[in-house]
Amino acid sequence: MIRESASTVVLTGAGVSVPSGIPDFRTPGTGLWEKVDPFEVAHIDAFHSDTARFWRYWSPRFHELGSKEPNAAHRAIAELEERGLVDAVVTQNIDRLHRAAGSQRVIEVHGTIETSSCTACGESVGIDDVETLFGDGEIAVCPACGGKVKPDVVLFGEMLPEAAMEDATALCEQADLIVCVGSSLEVYPVAGLPSVALNRGARLAIVTKGPTPYDRDATVKLGGDVVDELRAILTAL
Repeated sequence: MIRESASTVVLTGAGVSVPSGIPDFRTPGTGLWEKVDPFEVAHIDAFHSDTARFWRYWSPRFHELGSKEPNAAHRAIAELEERGLVDAVVTQNIDRLHRAAGSQRVIEVHGTIETSSCTACGESVGIDDVETLFGDGEIAVCPACGGKVKPDVVLFGEMLPEAAMEDATALCEQADLIVCVGSSLEVYPVAGLPSVALNRGARLAIVTKGPTPYDRDATVKLGGDVVDELRAILTAL
């Protein structure tokens, strides 16, 4: 399918980063939301109502994410792009690992931990500089205007970046093949992207553990470890 496709788009979710030591959100027993209510720590209203609690929860996690390295699945996807077999990666992940692995065209539809921005004036700071904004307090404060600084990730209650979703939709509209890796394909609006491609006559391949709503629509469903499956695909190519 990859050989035959003139335009292939890879759509990734949290499962592609699990081999890098980053837990996904919903796996029973290990998922991030197993131990905390996401609406208490990951909703835009929670950020504004108790910013100190938000940063107490997320600051160590962002610090930990910043130290993670790409795994062989990320590198396999990057190699497919380097070979001219993949046009772009559309990812729900905020961890920057696709870029670190060498992928060039990455659409981060849920934002990224790479930067944080002031909610008042828009001043942006890099991930390495956020800790300097806390001073003696528990809230990251904008050095330009004193406003509250928020990571540039999409929280519950926020709209996805319009430009990113437009790019992702346009890619899926022209694709011959969508390869979904490590995603349960349950979180909208991103979960609607395979339908965009299918409705235009594209084929769908799914590489992820567990069921997805698109399993019956997929020409291929691989349910093993994402690293093993993607390595096997590279070998076959």
